[in-house]
Amino acid sequence: METRDGGSRLPCSYVPLPDDAEATVVGHGRQTGPLFAALLLALATVLLAVVTLAGVRFVGLLPATGVVMPNQPATSTTSSSRGPESGVSEKTSGVPTEHGGMLGADATGSNAFPWSNAMLQWQRTGFHFQPEKNWMNDPNGPVYYKGCYHLFYQYNPDGAIWGNKIAWGHAVSRDLLRWRHLPVAMFPDQWYDINGAWSGSATVLPDGRIVMLYTGSINASMQVQCLAFPSDPSDPLLTNWTKYEGNPVLYPPPHVGEKDFRDPTTAWYDGSDGMWRTVIGSKDERHAGMALTYKTKNFIDFELIPGVLHRVPATGMWECIDLYPVGAAKGIDMTEAVAAASNSGGGEVLHVMKESSDDDRHDYYALGRYDAATNKWTPLDADVDVGIGLRYDWGKFYASKTFYDPAKKRRVLWGWVGETDSERADVAEGWASLQSIPRTVVLDTKTGSNLIQWPVVEVETLRTNSTNLGSITVDHGSVFPLSLHRATQLDIEASFRLDPLDVIAAKEADVGYNCSTSGGAAGRGALGPFGLLVLADARRHGGDTEQTAIYFYVARGLDGGLRTHFCHDESRSSRASDIVKRVVGNVVPVLDGEALSIRVLVDHSIVESFAQGGRSTVTSRVYPTEAIYANAGVYLFNNATGARVTATSLVVHEMDSSYNQAYMASL
Repeated sequence: METRDGGSRLPCSYVPLPDDAEATVVGHGRQTGPLFAALLLALATVLLAVVTLAGVRFVGLLPATGVVMPNQPATSTTSSSRGPESGVSEKTSGVPTEHGGMLGADATGSNAFPWSNAMLQWQRTGFHFQPEKNWMNDPNGPVYYKGCYHLFYQYNPDGAIWGNKIAWGHAVSRDLLRWRHLPVAMFPDQWYDINGAWSGSATVLPDGRIVMLYTGSINASMQVQCLAFPSDPSDPLLTNWTKYEGNPVLYPPPHVGEKDFRDPTTAWYDGSDGMWRTVIGSKDERHAGMALTYKTKNFIDFELIPGVLHRVPATGMWECIDLYPVGAAKGIDMTEAVAAASNSGGGEVLHVMKESSDDDRHDYYALGRYDAATNKWTPLDADVDVGIGLRYDWGKFYASKTFYDPAKKRRVLWGWVGETDSERADVAEGWASLQSIPRTVVLDTKTGSNLIQWPVVEVETLRTNSTNLGSITVDHGSVFPLSLHRATQLDIEASFRLDPLDVIAAKEADVGYNCSTSGGAAGRGALGPFGLLVLADARRHGGDTEQTAIYFYVARGLDGGLRTHFCHDESRSSRASDIVKRVVGNVVPVLDGEALSIRVLVDHSIVESFAQGGRSTVTSRVYPTEAIYANAGVYLFNNATGARVTATSLVVHEMDSSYNQAYMASL
């Protein structure tokens, strides 16, 4: 986090270490004798023992063979995967090793970057949600209850890597930004969830009670569905939870794999038969992803509704299914939407179906129509069906979950943003993973074919110093530095316009451009790339200096029309080699008369961008080694070969931290 008055650092989740300079100082003086050398060796041995007992880790001197955490199994150099053997998606970052595969808690040989304490300490975010320590993944059961927002999440209480004893972490907030950490809500302590209390959803009943359905993994690694509820419904913090004594309430149905049955959705009520419905993700024997619908009166006895709600060939296991109605200006409750459709005799409201693909760990969605009477969801366009078309986010974003916020009549989206560095670094700093900024979700009525995602309005309360930089024109092949007080916690709003004469002059077709394969921000064309360089070295630019590029690339098609790509280039975001660095993004719709606009949230090791008002979003995890603290800067850049670009508006807001609170039982 940022330093504050007097330069004192904010608390972090691991024990502060000696400054690197102090740890590497070599004394100069006269030569000492063997006795003094022996005394020094003994003193060093005692000091090392004390430090070890205290749990202090010398980050800059991490062994390349791995790190062993207390109460956590050792990780070996042969560890290449976490999750699939237990029946869930891959939980490692995907960092390649020298010998192929993926990095575990070690990065062997030349891949092992010597992270300093200052570098790792800087990576902890200021206004994104993360636990005080340890591993986190999927958001679970987000719900608004008695004036408070609750967020549960997959959590390893024993360390900073995924394990087979995943519990439910828990936090509470009044505004979705400033959180109080609460005790673990549920541990995997029963036979039906002994291998993990996995993802699930909250449902608020008409009388105000909450029920929680979640997936448990039993000893045989079978996935079953379980029920839990608050021990004290009058407690607005929902601190204690009770598991139903008759769990599990659902076993996998015939013809579904025992490890292919997980993540129940929030339930909705259908007045046609007076029963609740929930959807569970799965796949069939032909590797087609599918969604199954169950109905119940009491959340104890369930009946599988005949047929499949939806199925798409060759998309694999559908995790973390979501199904919800979407409107143009505000959120819609699923129960209300089903009732309205029943009363009107039809379904005018569109429904989003979303799945988290176990095959590639991306979140795909599609717009369609839900017919409750026939238990069928049908996409508006089969060419962009679930799992093969649109994505929530074109970067690092997975296992997302929405909930309906009755207080502000909106639908809010959370997404897990995992690490892309090595487990070795995660273990060293003592934590892993973030949640995205919570986003509102509405229908894009201008296109009618996609969603609009936007940071919840509460994010703007964290803005402090705002700098309006007005209109700036950047010539092709140029970079323009922005004068800012600090550049590691920012909310940037910008609009761009290509010189119209230059656009007309660019007549040659440019049909092969792709964010991921066309050279990133260094791949030059007549009309791009151009945009922002964030977390860029403020002392110098160009060459191999660290920078994360956020940019548009406009290409002319064979028909003479323009096609706009929106991308993140992480390839020069860090000098470290033991991290994943990609170029990600996709085509974004730009309608006639629209400016090219972006909003960028920079928060230390995460960058979230929203293009064209939220039609396209991209999230990156980045780990600079030099462009940190006061050395971080922001630049405008234009790497087009034949066009000038004007930032017609550019406002940069510095962002305060959310200062999450530790749990205190007396409060």
